[in-house]
Amino acid sequence: MAKHFSNPESSRGGTDSRPVKNPLNFTLERESGGSKARAATFQTLHGEVRTPIFMPVGTQATVKGQTVDSLKKTGACVLLVNAYHLLLRPGPEVFKKCGGIHRFMNWDGPVLTDSGGFQIFSLPHSREMNEEGARFQSYVDGKSYLLSPESSIEMQKATGSDIMMVLDQCIDSTASYAHAEAAMNLTHRWAERSLRARGDSSQALFGIVQGACHHDLRKKSAAFLRELPFDGLAIGGLAVGETHRERYELTGLVTELLPKHLPRYLMGVGTPIDILEGVHRGVDMFDCIIPSQLAQRGVAFTSQGKLQLRRSVYKLLEEPVDARCDCQTCKQYSRAYIHHLVKSDEFLGWHLLGIHNMTFYHRLMREVRESILRDDFLSYYETKRLELVRTDEQNPGRPPKKTKTSRPARLGDYEIHTSARGFSSIRQISSGEVMHSVNL
Repeated sequence: MAKHFSNPESSRGGTDSRPVKNPLNFTLERESGGSKARAATFQTLHGEVRTPIFMPVGTQATVKGQTVDSLKKTGACVLLVNAYHLLLRPGPEVFKKCGGIHRFMNWDGPVLTDSGGFQIFSLPHSREMNEEGARFQSYVDGKSYLLSPESSIEMQKATGSDIMMVLDQCIDSTASYAHAEAAMNLTHRWAERSLRARGDSSQALFGIVQGACHHDLRKKSAAFLRELPFDGLAIGGLAVGETHRERYELTGLVTELLPKHLPRYLMGVGTPIDILEGVHRGVDMFDCIIPSQLAQRGVAFTSQGKLQLRRSVYKLLEEPVDARCDCQTCKQYSRAYIHHLVKSDEFLGWHLLGIHNMTFYHRLMREVRESILRDDFLSYYETKRLELVRTDEQNPGRPPKKTKTSRPARLGDYEIHTSARGFSSIRQISSGEVMHSVNL
C-alpha cells in the first residue's frame, strides 16, 4: 500500500511522530522485501517525478552532446544544472530576463540545481574559503565572485529550478577526523543559512549529509539535518576517494537514519552498478556525468557488458551497439560506423553513444522501479549486479600496455587527473574543475 506523506502524519525517521510539512507531496508506493529499495513519487513545480530516478547532468544548462528532444527520447525527465557555473556564465540577470532555466534551455520538465559545493572541493587552488563562503576568480573573465549560502540560493532562485541544494563543504572522503568534523559543522551552519535565504520561495530545498568516511560523523550529520525543515536530504562527499565497499557501507548507514517521508539523493554517483547498489540501500535519486563523458570516449553500456568501441575489433561489425536496445542509435547505426566516428573524433559519435548510454540508464531505472513495485527487486538485484560489471563477452580485450609517457590522457577539454593518493578523476581543462572519481 502506498504511504502518503503530504499530510502531517508521518515521523521524522524512527520513533519521532511530530508533524511534518512536505510540499513535494512525497508518496512512498512500495518498499522491497529483503532490501531497502523503494519506489515513490513526488510532485515538483514542473511535473511528477517517479523514483528511483537518474538525472542527466547538464552542468551549464546543457547535457553535453544532446538536445532537449534527444534527451526526452532516451527517457530523461529531470535534469541537473550547476549554480556555480551558471553564476559565472551567463549570470543571474540572464535567467531573470529570460524567465528562468526552463524557458532558457527549452526544457519543460523538473530541474535540480546543484549549489556549487563540489566546485569548492574540486578547485582548491582557485578559491579562498572561510565562514562567509568561498571566493573564486572566474575562469570565464577573471572577475572575483563570492559563493556563499546566500548567493548560491539567490542564484538558484533566479534560475527558477524545482529543487535547490544547500551550499556545503565537500572534502576528500578519506580526510582526517578533525578535518571532516570541521567541514561537517560548517556544512550544518551553511545549511541553516541556506534555509533562511530561501525565504518564501516555492522551490524545494534539500540538505546534504557530510562526514567523509567517519561513521559517527555521518550519524551526527544525518541527525542534525533531519530536524530541519528540508524537503529532501542528500548524501554528499562520496565518490571522492573511498573504495566501493566504503561507499556502499556509508550509503546504507546514512539512509537508515534518514526520514522515510523525504526523497533521498546520492550525489554524483555513478556507474550502473553503483546506482543498483544505491537503490538496494534505500536511495531514490542519482546523478552523474558518466553516460555522456564515457560516450565521448567511445564507451557504451550494453546487455553484453561495457564496450570500448574505439577498439579495432569493432571496425567491421555491422551489428548494432546492442541488439536488445531500441534507442535511435541501435536502430539506425552499426558498431562499425560508431567505431569510425569515435576514431575520427567526430561529434556525431559522442551524440549517438550519448543517446544509447542515456537510454541504458533510464531503462535500468524503469526496470528497477518495476521490480520494486512487484516486490521482486531482490531477485532482480542478484541477477543484474552480475550483468552490470561485465565487459564485452564476445570480444574480450587484452590487458592495456604500459604507457611510455607521464603526460595525462587528454580528449578535447578534458584530461585524466591523478591525485596525490593515486586515484584518478576527469578534469575539465578550461575551468580546472575535477569531476567525481569513478572506477571504470
